[in-house]
Amino acid sequence: MEDMRADAPQTLPPHAQLIQMGAASWIAATVYAAAKLGLADHLSRGPMSAAELAGPTRTHAPSLHRLMRTLAGLGILTEGDEARFALTPLGEALQSGAPGSARATLLTFCGPAFWRAWEEVVYSVETGKTGFEKANGLPVFEYLARHPEQASLFSEAMVGIHGAEPPAVAAAYDFSAAKTVVDVGGATGNMLAAILSRHPEPRGILFDRPHVVGDAPALLSAHDVADRVTIEPGDFFQRVPTGHDTYLLSHIIHDWNEEQCLTILGHCRRAINPDGRLLLVETVLPPGDTPHQGKVQDIVMLVCPGGQERTEAEYVDLLAKAGFRLRRVVPTGSVVSVVEAVPV
Repeated sequence: MEDMRADAPQTLPPHAQLIQMGAASWIAATVYAAAKLGLADHLSRGPMSAAELAGPTRTHAPSLHRLMRTLAGLGILTEGDEARFALTPLGEALQSGAPGSARATLLTFCGPAFWRAWEEVVYSVETGKTGFEKANGLPVFEYLARHPEQASLFSEAMVGIHGAEPPAVAAAYDFSAAKTVVDVGGATGNMLAAILSRHPEPRGILFDRPHVVGDAPALLSAHDVADRVTIEPGDFFQRVPTGHDTYLLSHIIHDWNEEQCLTILGHCRRAINPDGRLLLVETVLPPGDTPHQGKVQDIVMLVCPGGQERTEAEYVDLLAKAGFRLRRVVPTGSVVSVVEAVPV
């Protein structure tokens, strides 16, 4: 078996590189098990053996020891005397509530619902339909609406995955001229909070479905911007708040197929002030063979929600169909850019 460590040398022959890519699911499942069992939370109190943890985690002690030994090989735990394991700095990031929301992200995307979706990746490529709905019987966002606990984990996971983006967007784009930033589909308000924290001039409207914005007040209060934000529950397939100058959609357009995107953008076009700005925070794909995280995300969009990542040219085309003109693409200090468009 080839070396599967994260720090394994990258000089493997082609066949071994391909096998390593495929076997990455083994690592994902192992780390998911650690997150699901709450090992980091238990070990936050100090080193423990598998025998000591078997009761609290309801596991088979010898098998738990094997899992913990593997986690030590991955750098998440470290094994000390008497087969007692402790957290490494990497392992500390797996605790509930730790910065970056790694545990919630792993529980969401390595959990059963999304894991089953990836079993249908060939179906998605064959049909253009989502593996998630085939595997789980519902589209992803409808599934989350019916499973509130998983919806909360998903919102936290979005903060974890996109955590570096809000401050990068707030720094790269000048929001000082905006009167009101309408965050369409803004979830718990993480992006809006970063923008308002950096730019004291605008106010904000956080617009998303009721079960999603329920977690927003705590986050907005933690960023000390709650008094500048109006939370407005709603469905962007039905409407968006009307009569404002800046409409922000962060990782919304990439979730949906073109027809659905045009519905959302159409509501924005009818709602926006004539001199307003539409801002899409998205991963803009580079052309050709350039490696880019967004090209993997594009397959995630195909398999799970049914959307897609786009190139700049594809955004020009999509926006024109919705009555907007792409004015510029503003890069940020993260993987995303701000696609700025104006009504025509």
